[in-house]
Amino acid sequence: MNATGRIPDTNGGTTGKGEKTETNPGDDKTVIVSGARASAPNPPALDAPNASDAPPPHNILPPGTRLGEFEIVRLIGEGGFGIVYLAFDTSLDRYVAVKEYMPAALASRVGTTQVQVKSGRYEAMFRAGLKSFINDEARLLARFDHQSLVKVYRFWEANGTAYMAMPYYKGVTLKDALKAMKKPPDEAWLRALLTPLIDALAVLHASDCFHRDIAPDNIILLEESHRPVLLDFGAARRVIGDMTQALTVILKPGYAPIEQYAEVPSLRQGPWTDHYALAALVYFAITGRTPPPSVGRVVSDSYQPLARLAAGRYSDRFLKAIDHALAVSPANRPQTDRQFAAELGISLDDAQQSRATGGAGASAGRRRIGWALGATCLLAMAAALGWFAPKFMAHAPSSDRPASEVSQASAPASAVVAASAVVAGQSARVR
Repeated sequence: MNATGRIPDTNGGTTGKGEKTETNPGDDKTVIVSGARASAPNPPALDAPNASDAPPPHNILPPGTRLGEFEIVRLIGEGGFGIVYLAFDTSLDRYVAVKEYMPAALASRVGTTQVQVKSGRYEAMFRAGLKSFINDEARLLARFDHQSLVKVYRFWEANGTAYMAMPYYKGVTLKDALKAMKKPPDEAWLRALLTPLIDALAVLHASDCFHRDIAPDNIILLEESHRPVLLDFGAARRVIGDMTQALTVILKPGYAPIEQYAEVPSLRQGPWTDHYALAALVYFAITGRTPPPSVGRVVSDSYQPLARLAAGRYSDRFLKAIDHALAVSPANRPQTDRQFAAELGISLDDAQQSRATGGAGASAGRRRIGWALGATCLLAMAAALGWFAPKFMAHAPSSDRPASEVSQASAPASAVVAASAVVAGQSARVR
């Protein structure tokens, strides 16, 4: 039985549709088929990129490559630590996003599919990142089932590396949604955004898991439901960064609290670590800039409280809650998700009830997010038609053709963040 759960034709053979079938004696063996599956529906259409946006193809799996039951359709995005593809699940007849562990500085493609470490001195780092990719990201995400957390369908090792298959999400990053707004979002919009995110963090934190990479380019607003979804944890990136002491690789100044800069007992990480990043996100949404880097605030705190900067435009309670979560010392921040939510005027009980009933209670708030998201999409459509010189969403290929006819032109690394196909702006990365 092969990776698809079906017994393959022992003679190889053909399907009768001009396609080869491949015997798969080993689980998740990668094979190349002659073309796209004739039965596959048209792949999701995305905005067409410039040819100059395409990354170098040397590490990219070509369309038609089979990874177990998944057939690669096209590249979505490539970053320093991973590559994300649009793939077709031949078992369940659906499109998914497949992420491949590929730290470009440490390894490269050998032949069509195999991944090989560039040098022996990188072996330990590559293996540590691979282990973290599987255990700290894929396996961890597969444990949770929350509408604002990415879902991992399955993960596996093959070809000297590892992969995970996830839902294919289409939407825009929060960073691009904010960029498209003519003025800062109001408090109701921000509450509608924060409620499901804090509820998702509460699920993570209840299992002593922390995201530690919350930022506007790591949240997607889904195209149809406008629901915010927290994207990848960047686990492999953190492990490799720790081993190389490359803090600029693993931290985002302005969003990373002081305890993420050093592992010391007095600066323990916890729910308050994610609260800081989420509050920094709100600070950015309101002011258009991030708070000063936390490591600099320890020496000389130049932080300007929102309670003073945005007084009169938002409730005093809401602004003070954000300022509280942005305290430099972990001990001076909200310690639990319920405390943080209560200070913001958000009821996690209501959020959980809304989740249990399919989100009906949050529809009004999502409509507010939807208005901004719709504006972002309209601007992107205009850009694609050439009405604007700067393009808000110039990424993955736009095509209704079969996979075999789709070029491998890729989105910039910003197009996808870890688990999903995100039609978005220029700052996010595949991790």
